[in-house]
Amino acid sequence: MIMSKRSRDLDVPYFDKDLRWFRMRRRLFLQWAGFGLAGVSAMVAGCKKDELKEGIYLGSGDVGVLNYSYLLEQLEAAFYIRVTQTFYAGASDAEILLLNDIRDHEIAHREFFKKALGDVAIPVLDFDFSTIDFTSRDTVLEAAKRFEDLGVSAYNGAAILFSDEKYLALTAKIVSVEARHAALIRDLISDGSFAGDDLMDANGLEKALLPAEVLETMGAYITTIINAEDLPTA
Repeated sequence: MIMSKRSRDLDVPYFDKDLRWFRMRRRLFLQWAGFGLAGVSAMVAGCKKDELKEGIYLGSGDVGVLNYSYLLEQLEAAFYIRVTQTFYAGASDAEILLLNDIRDHEIAHREFFKKALGDVAIPVLDFDFSTIDFTSRDTVLEAAKRFEDLGVSAYNGAAILFSDEKYLALTAKIVSVEARHAALIRDLISDGSFAGDDLMDANGLEKALLPAEVLETMGAYITTIINAEDLPTA
């Protein structure tokens, strides 16, 4: 992986060829999580919660899309917290470090959206991971792949829904990290399989999914009722 001098100075994540896995630097990312927070908070400040609706109401417009992103990060953070509470049998030192780092990234993402949304943030959701065998390496990594691939596709789909382009720069930074997660998990499952044809379209671009598709898939793991009826669709 070729890095510019600026990238090295910032101590960005790097590929360790000896260990053959991608080490995430949590210190840098946790610092980044606060970048632009004041600006996002200012943009959503003053927004009042919409009238009471059935289920957890995500909202409308850009606030709705941000809450949708917050929902994604809550799910991923909850999953990796569970994974790292008791690692599956046979987890290597490299895998333990990697999964702990991904957990910290997802927590940073979650807290970023929570603080940015402020009073209009949705509450903490309830999740059900009972269908995942956390003692099995194969099962855990397959679930991680499913969540990471879904998250990247979800962010790609959400990008076109923002009316204020200022949000794009922030979510683009997050989806770039999520894509690294997805590649790393796939590589742990099968060396060199960091991307697959199932993720790409005919132009070699990552697929994008709209919220309705994503929420239908995520519904298997979310016990809280979600009301997304006013999210933008185009």
